[in-house]
Amino acid sequence: MMKRALIGLMFLVFSVGCAQQQAVRKDEAMPEIVPDIAARRAKFVDMRLGVDLSTLDAGDRKALDALIEAADEIDEIYALQVWRKNLEFRRKIEDLAGPEWTPVNEYYRIMAGPWDRLDHMKPFVGTIPHPEGGGFYPEDMSREEFNAWIQAHPGEKEEFTSLTSIILRTPSGLKAVPYHEAYAEQLDRAAEALRRAAESTSNGSLKNFLLSRATAFKTDDYFQSDMNWMDLDSPLEVVIGPYETYEDGIFGYKAAFEAFLCVANPEDSKALEIYKSQLPFLEANLPIPDEYKNFDRGSESPIRVVDEVYNAGEAHSGVQTLAFNLPNDERVREAKGSKKVLLKNMMHAKYDAILRPIAAHAMPPEDAARLEFEPYYLFILHHEMSHGLGPGHIVVDGRPTEVRLELKELYSAIEEAKADSLGVYDLFALADKGLVSQSVIDKLPWTYTAGLFRTARFGTSEAHGLGVVIQTNYLLEAGALEITPEGQFRPVAENFREAFRGLAHELLMPQALGSHEMAEELVRKYGTVRPEMQAILDSLGDIPVDINPIFNRNKDTVS
Repeated sequence: MMKRALIGLMFLVFSVGCAQQQAVRKDEAMPEIVPDIAARRAKFVDMRLGVDLSTLDAGDRKALDALIEAADEIDEIYALQVWRKNLEFRRKIEDLAGPEWTPVNEYYRIMAGPWDRLDHMKPFVGTIPHPEGGGFYPEDMSREEFNAWIQAHPGEKEEFTSLTSIILRTPSGLKAVPYHEAYAEQLDRAAEALRRAAESTSNGSLKNFLLSRATAFKTDDYFQSDMNWMDLDSPLEVVIGPYETYEDGIFGYKAAFEAFLCVANPEDSKALEIYKSQLPFLEANLPIPDEYKNFDRGSESPIRVVDEVYNAGEAHSGVQTLAFNLPNDERVREAKGSKKVLLKNMMHAKYDAILRPIAAHAMPPEDAARLEFEPYYLFILHHEMSHGLGPGHIVVDGRPTEVRLELKELYSAIEEAKADSLGVYDLFALADKGLVSQSVIDKLPWTYTAGLFRTARFGTSEAHGLGVVIQTNYLLEAGALEITPEGQFRPVAENFREAFRGLAHELLMPQALGSHEMAEELVRKYGTVRPEMQAILDSLGDIPVDINPIFNRNKDTVS
């Protein structure tokens, strides 16, 4: 009987323990969800982007299939760069059943993690705080620890601040691990897919780029493949690799992986060729002293108009990109310049579904009626061109460095605001030369003003969002914007040109001097959303914040 009692007691203890374990598992499997998750998901309208694939021959169609496979590997790497436990947590969410989890899973995919990129990276599922350094650094690592390590180990500075390394904590301290080791499995599969795509295409420039990029995935040396990308002349426009540093919220050192797969529009591209020859003029025209201007950059700078077929990684997370200017490597920019790529089908989708409805809320009716697509289109082009203007490699206190290394976590916001301000400033200068029509200049202030509210919705925790808040507050102070008695915004067109000259100067000088302090002062002075702007942003609830693109991989024409 004692034996039976002992067995019974053991069974009871075992059962209680199992019950406790099950309770823990249940708690872990049922994380909290914000109550308005369905409304947040609805802010991203599903849209199938129109793309004509019939212009591709059989070889390029086959290459595109392989490129999509490579892009999917890039997507997995990016998830790990957002958070090292991202894939594990995402699978856990996907396993949960019930209709309430459908918008959670969809929003998780849109945000590339459990944090809302429109709400200061606060969690919308679970309670885990967002790691400021994403998956690039140990979550418990501080800026001070990182800097102290480099100070104690100066020989490791280059690998620690590299665009293509992550930082791990080991028993002996911090350690830099290059991307090609940290993400070896995914990069091996992506490289193999790129080589298959290269075998399929008959286009020599595309073949050269894909093979050199596959090699770069094994070495983290992207210089030659970036040079080959600048020479790419193919029906397919392919961007795949580590580029932007927005995800690194600690220092802005680390580049996140992304992919854009696009079909070129040669006729529209040719129509914009005239602008690339103006880059030396636009550099000389910058509103800063000549000593800070960058006349060493290459001026090839091709401009490509494309339709987007597929995207992945950072390119797919949160707010969708309208255009981009790459590569970011200053060595390539000095040798060849940079390429501007405009995603025209994405532009049309956002203009119709988002920008025009926003204008109707943010501006008086007579002002909203002045929006036109062409000023919007050319402003985006010149925003991207402006990323290739101004200081890049600089000297601070006698040491050679780069702007991004000196401005650190503020670099992206200042750079985006600079590109916006120069986008307007340069259009005025090109109109003086007869290269931009007066009708574009006449409509530009209204189109630009509506765009401020489209981008401000992304929030000041995001580089573009903070950048437009800085612009808005500066322009209000300078008299280039005014608030009507009804609380709406309107441009004061006659003050636009001079105000943008001043704004561009204010944004370029922290870059020219490599002054983090000046950048901090700009953010402190102009980086807070005014109540009048917030009131308009709050009134936009029925307008989509952005597009959730739906891609079709199979049909010749996607509409």
